[in-house]
Amino acid sequence: MIGKVQFVVRETGNMFAISLEGFRRTWDFKSWWREYLGQCWFIAKVCSIPVVLISIPFGAVIALHVGTFSRQLGAESTTGAAMVLAIVREAAPVATALLIAGAGGSAMTADLGSRKIRDELAAMEVMAINPVHRLVTPRLYAAATVGLFMVSLVSIAGISGGYFFNVIIQKVTPGAYFQGFTSLVQLPDLYSSLFKAVVFGFIAASVSCYKGIYAKGGPKGVGDAVNQGVVITFILIFFTNLIMTSLYFALVPPKF
Repeated sequence: MIGKVQFVVRETGNMFAISLEGFRRTWDFKSWWREYLGQCWFIAKVCSIPVVLISIPFGAVIALHVGTFSRQLGAESTTGAAMVLAIVREAAPVATALLIAGAGGSAMTADLGSRKIRDELAAMEVMAINPVHRLVTPRLYAAATVGLFMVSLVSIAGISGGYFFNVIIQKVTPGAYFQGFTSLVQLPDLYSSLFKAVVFGFIAASVSCYKGIYAKGGPKGVGDAVNQGVVITFILIFFTNLIMTSLYFALVPPKF
């Protein structure tokens, strides 16, 4: 039992050390901006279509459930408010982070793990190049940047899916659907969603880069690192989302 606790503490400390070391040379932008742009393009390319395909049915499910329930109560106009609250505040940043972790993060781990087992990272250190500054720093900021922009895409896709099933299928008037957008929603909800997306992007990139840099055991070890990185990222994202949502409700009063 003590050995497992020590292992968890050591792994957590190493991950935070890698992340903080990556942030330490943020000011040296000219040494990593090309890698940053390449990673932004790669993450956006592999995540954009899947995240839209996830958001549309997710919004449709919320619209079907909330629309059916609100019709029984005679409150169809509340469907739009429920859609925005559920998608913009919670679903959009979480879905974005999970796709970044599953698609972009796994690629980061595989890339850095392959460099590790081929001793490329050691060769960079021999040439006086810090691999964390050169490879981890741009990935941290790329994941956060793409998450910030992609959360808007998720929100639009989810609300569009809800509109189709709520207005076209369930015959709720478009005016009633859109009127609910402003009844319970406020600007801090959007700010919270954007902030969550940035934090979740940093978490996904931090775990992925850490698992890649510390991969060992040859190609099998790289595969194991990819699997472990995705699972750990999912757990941390849900746990962090719980904390941030609790703090949000404690600090920001709801709109009545």
